[in-house]
Amino acid sequence: MPDTTARIHTLRAAGTALIVELTEPVPRVLHWGADLGELPPDALAALALTGEPAVLNNSIDIPRRFTVWPTEADGWSGTPAHEGHLAGTFAAPRLTLTDSSYRPRSEGGELTLRLTDEGAGLDVTLTYRLEPSGVLGVRTTLTRRSAAGPAPYDLAHVTTLLPLPRRAAEVLDFTGKWSRERSPQRRPLGFGSHVREVRRGKPGLDSPYQVTVGVPGFGFRSGEVWAVHVAWSGDQRYLVEQLPEGAGTHAAVLGGGELLRAGEIRLAPGESYTAPVCHFAWSDQGLDGLANRFHSLLRSRGTHPRRPRPVILNSWEAVYFDHDLDRLLRLADKAAEVGVERFVLDDGWFRGRRSDDAGLGDWTVDPVVWPEGLTPLVDHVRSLGLEFGLWVEPEMVNLDSDLAREHPDWVLGPARGIGPPARHQHILDLTNTQAWRYLLDSLDALVEKYGVGYLKWDHNRELHETVHGTADRPVAHAQVLALYRLMDALKERHPGLEIESCAAGGGRVDLGILERTDRIWASDCNDPVERQAIQRWTGQLLPPELVGTHVGPGTSHTTARVGSDSLRLATALFGHAGIEQDLTRCSPEELARITSWTALHRELRPLLHGGRTVRADLADEATLLHGVVAHDGSAALYCWARLATSPEGQYGRVQLPGLALEATYQVRVRAELGLPSFHQTDGPAWLPAALDGRLTLPGSILTMAGLPMPNLNPGQALLVELRRAEAG
Repeated sequence: MPDTTARIHTLRAAGTALIVELTEPVPRVLHWGADLGELPPDALAALALTGEPAVLNNSIDIPRRFTVWPTEADGWSGTPAHEGHLAGTFAAPRLTLTDSSYRPRSEGGELTLRLTDEGAGLDVTLTYRLEPSGVLGVRTTLTRRSAAGPAPYDLAHVTTLLPLPRRAAEVLDFTGKWSRERSPQRRPLGFGSHVREVRRGKPGLDSPYQVTVGVPGFGFRSGEVWAVHVAWSGDQRYLVEQLPEGAGTHAAVLGGGELLRAGEIRLAPGESYTAPVCHFAWSDQGLDGLANRFHSLLRSRGTHPRRPRPVILNSWEAVYFDHDLDRLLRLADKAAEVGVERFVLDDGWFRGRRSDDAGLGDWTVDPVVWPEGLTPLVDHVRSLGLEFGLWVEPEMVNLDSDLAREHPDWVLGPARGIGPPARHQHILDLTNTQAWRYLLDSLDALVEKYGVGYLKWDHNRELHETVHGTADRPVAHAQVLALYRLMDALKERHPGLEIESCAAGGGRVDLGILERTDRIWASDCNDPVERQAIQRWTGQLLPPELVGTHVGPGTSHTTARVGSDSLRLATALFGHAGIEQDLTRCSPEELARITSWTALHRELRPLLHGGRTVRADLADEATLLHGVVAHDGSAALYCWARLATSPEGQYGRVQLPGLALEATYQVRVRAELGLPSFHQTDGPAWLPAALDGRLTLPGSILTMAGLPMPNLNPGQALLVELRRAEAG
């Protein structure tokens, strides 16, 4: 057996591993998935030996290896790692390894590979970074050598790919629309390519979000799964691909990258293109295992919010465009009374903004509506002990605005004329240095003058025909980079500033935007029936503290459905909580219930924003059980919800996932928000004791046998809290 151990590198963390062999001319992936343990030299050599596939009939005459940079030079007939050309030449990439560096850690580490394509004068740096969470981030940079000829290298695409085994045979990704984001869809993995492309200038309301491939029937709590997320806030491309000949000894590949527009990336000598980081993760504990890895990754960031997330009141569904100072002062008073900690003034405060068809771009306070500026409102909000936040939409412009009239060349679109508006909006060209500087200075002035601590940063329309100049040069990629620079520059000037990513609701939810923002708005829909599903699947990537979850009025703004208090309040509890309704019109009873809700949220906030998200696999889609469990198993909060009727009259025992089997728990129904409407005459027998907080049960029974859950009427929810009982 040949000794190849010196040329095999392993990254290991949290039960997962990536193993790469430095074969020539291009290294190959030997393994990605479960940690194989600390392999001695002979075991690594055995892994390399068993990584050689058969030579097939009617095939190339050497084994097809799946390399870190698969191209036709390897005999790979699938999607290549990159495509491009040099003035119509060197269109068949042929790379060789020139250098590598390997920095293992006790948990994770980094492997960097440097490749070159001599013919095209192109150097590639490929970096695999395995985090302690077990999430593998892959970053790629392509550089045109300075000594290369004058012709630019036209880059068509870069795709980061990792292999999948044969048992990964079912695909889960997402689609959606306005007010119904992150709707899951499943399909078996067949031969060919399952490709999801985003051409909206942002991930979009129908974003694939996270593409997962697993053993058939994988669920929240079981099954082996592999996933990828593209950390990019613009056009994207995801793929799962299976060829009859496989991928080396693997069966299929999973990957993604930025979707590049034709002619967008032209690398002159000395220029580089850095692809978005693709985050890969594996779990043998189903979708909850994947979610836990991504939540751990995000919580380990130095920029992750550390202080308690303040309960928010957003003024939009309370007043819409009707900005009357006295009305807003009364709203702030009520907000403080019920326990709100941050007051956010939404759309309608700036010059000429009486509806959504004018004013965008004119980022100064309207002197007609606000003759003294925002100061009277801001001062009053602060006197109540509340923080102050403000809505903005800097990337868009109404043609009916002073900005568009004075700088028509700042409106992004073809030289032959801009296309149709969307929501009465057009796109502001952030790649125009003057427009970019105007936005930075305008936002900086607002934040500075009013001490704004929080910006709700909206982005309502999609980006079409993102070209500028007389030659109609494509700038979709550059527009995203300019946005990143704008946010980074604003936060550098105001280090304590928090930013929410909102894009017609949940249309820009990705780990690229979350490198410089502090939460996302999951959806414009606050209907709790819709929100239960939206939040459940948003949590596949993001922990609750990064997801805005607001209580709306009894009648939903977006669906006109009337929701019960129990479901509305329980649904909004599991996230960065807030209120989206006119409190001045609430009855004393409703205000008292909202006050109890904010108090309950503050009490449970450390658990909700620091625990492990769990979701039960239930056969009936009309019922949901989800919750958050402390990492040490000491506490948990579950939501049992019914969204619609079901054929069965008795649901039976439901396992409460994630608890410590050896522990004993005090079980308590939290009734501060009001009890739900039950579809039963009485029982189950444990419920009265749990309502009094005097029920104790073993963790093994709760998690393995389960509780017979009460039967709820549609649109109802019940909160069940568990605390580890003291020994003795």
